[in-house]
Amino acid sequence: MVDIFKNLNQNQIEAVKTTEGRVRVVAGAGSGKTRVLAHRYAYLVREFGISSSNILCMTFTNKAAQEMKNRIAKLVDKAYVNDYICTIHSFCVKFLRKEIHRIGYPKNFAIIDSLDEKALAKDVMAEMELDDAYTVKQFLDEVEIYKSINPYIEQIILPDRKNQLEAKCESYIICYILLQLETFSLDFKDLIEYTLYILNNFEDAKIYWQEQFNYIMVDEVQDCSRSDWKIIDILSQFYNNLFIVGDPDQSIYEWRGAVPENFINFKSDRDFILDENYRSTQNILNVANSIISNNKKRIPKNLYTQKSSDYIAVHFHGKSEEEEGNWIANQIKSLVKQGYDYGDFAVLYRASFISRVIEQALLKHHIKYIVWGGVRFFERKEIKDVLGYLRLISYKDDLSFKRIINTPSRKFGKVSLKKLQDLANEKKMLLYDTLVKYKDLPVFNKKSILDFINLIEECRAFGTTKSISDLLAYILDASGLISMYRKDSDQEQLDNISELINSIKYYEVSNAEEENLSLDIYLQDISLYTNADYKNSGTSVKLMTIHQSKGLEFPFVFVCNLTEGIFPSHRSIRERKRDGEEEERRLMYVAVTRAEKGLFLTESEGYNSSFKLEKYPSRFIKEIDENLIKVDGKIDPILYKGTEYLVNSIENEINPNDVIEGLNIGDRVKHKIFGEGEIVGVNSGHSYRINFNGKFRTILEEFLIYLGKK
Repeated sequence: MVDIFKNLNQNQIEAVKTTEGRVRVVAGAGSGKTRVLAHRYAYLVREFGISSSNILCMTFTNKAAQEMKNRIAKLVDKAYVNDYICTIHSFCVKFLRKEIHRIGYPKNFAIIDSLDEKALAKDVMAEMELDDAYTVKQFLDEVEIYKSINPYIEQIILPDRKNQLEAKCESYIICYILLQLETFSLDFKDLIEYTLYILNNFEDAKIYWQEQFNYIMVDEVQDCSRSDWKIIDILSQFYNNLFIVGDPDQSIYEWRGAVPENFINFKSDRDFILDENYRSTQNILNVANSIISNNKKRIPKNLYTQKSSDYIAVHFHGKSEEEEGNWIANQIKSLVKQGYDYGDFAVLYRASFISRVIEQALLKHHIKYIVWGGVRFFERKEIKDVLGYLRLISYKDDLSFKRIINTPSRKFGKVSLKKLQDLANEKKMLLYDTLVKYKDLPVFNKKSILDFINLIEECRAFGTTKSISDLLAYILDASGLISMYRKDSDQEQLDNISELINSIKYYEVSNAEEENLSLDIYLQDISLYTNADYKNSGTSVKLMTIHQSKGLEFPFVFVCNLTEGIFPSHRSIRERKRDGEEEERRLMYVAVTRAEKGLFLTESEGYNSSFKLEKYPSRFIKEIDENLIKVDGKIDPILYKGTEYLVNSIENEINPNDVIEGLNIGDRVKHKIFGEGEIVGVNSGHSYRINFNGKFRTILEEFLIYLGKK
């Protein structure tokens, strides 16, 4: 049997041995918190003789729970690894299978996932004619808020169901909940709230479960919601043996209800701070400590390690996003030549749309990669839909036709498509050409189909005189695609479409001197990215959002697109003010502490279409002590002035849509680097679009000298 205290430091051993009372463990990144939990579980079983059925060990993800089980299985007899090593939601399911009969539900109630929720929401929205008032996401967000602040179980679930179900819905939210009730289906929010309701209202059930668990341990407790905390508090009241482990500096889910303050303010009998890191070099930890020290809502600690440092952290500043992507690719290739493997590298980003630049650079350099927990940019549904329109306009191919004929819905289903396919086969024609030629047949003569044909023909003519980006903007609006995605999709998909538009504009600028720049040429070029051989054997570079990287580690980490407004996200800060800013900084801390050997922070100049401004380096880069990082690339000090201005603007809660009065289109101005120019556009955020002798730049007002009217 493995020695319980083997490979534990003295601080960890003390935490393991502290079995009684309320114990808080502040566990820094890479400090061995999972090891402490597993060894404490083994200590209770092997030294105290506690039955595993009397120990509840909860965490937040199925992956983390499985990892916990695997570690415990190496320390105790297999019989002691049971279903009470689980996620909080899994525990609630076990609880409700036994107790939900108390509120009239069968124990075989259904659990619905996010896709089920969307389908249910669409049914309610259609029935109550809300399609034009809400997106599906907005609808479900309001349902979740309603469930969080209203006693909906008492008000809707408990009264006589027959009368409730036969009554007219008082609101769309009540209608949604009643539809759930009709099929006895619970979403993830319900699992928590139903458990809490029964614990609060049925004394015998509460006592049974309190007495069941002599010891309760909770991992990643900084991510607990208020309701999660209430369940933990109730269950632990009888024995008062509660062992919680977490790190407020890694709390990155406040936006979905996490309450890290509960961990920070937890009244414990004993505290432990695990600040020795076993993952990263001291150089990397110094960068992480330097950044996170700017947060106020935290428990102070400084991570340290015994590991030697081979690489100093690098900040690369590129002149364009293309240069940034190529630099990342070249760094990977250089380190692979030194003996490392592609699987040793991860590229992290704040939002999934950012992957497009990195993917194109890696493909260009023939570097194998995978998008971790997601889909490659050019394989994402919304991107394939948009490109499908462009391809049909250019090629009239059957594959594109089948993809978009009913996207958005034109009531052209499988039966209609089969009839068209049979006719096309008979006439030996393409599907689209067949539809055009035989559009007067009753089966095809529908307004929606005729409008579709007119759209494609208009776009074919439109594309001969307009740019690809202008053509795409017209398609998105006229086809109803953008309206469909605004209603049915998350913001992420809209961001991906915006990124595709931006990439096309960049493509047009980069190829402006080409004589025959056309839609056909663009589609040929883009096919290199959409038809690459993705199934090569061997390991691959991993691309992922920072949220997806939580709990993972890699020898070398690139954190890319560190542009103020993108990371930190100004959208998050505007919505949640100081809490949003601190969570963004914690996200940066998580990104940095994923690295074991080498850390690379990258950003580039260019135009930030989200803010209609030039791109400026993230505030997080400026928060790093200068002696901790090596800079690659020349940075004009004026760029950091831009960063400072954006930071101050959002700090002062300036409305980004306010446009200052003073300078106007046609005014002459002077810039210390770009010289004299003429204002040709007034943007949001106190900035102006200026023509400097044929070269256009967007400049903040404070960097301009007024020269007079034109």
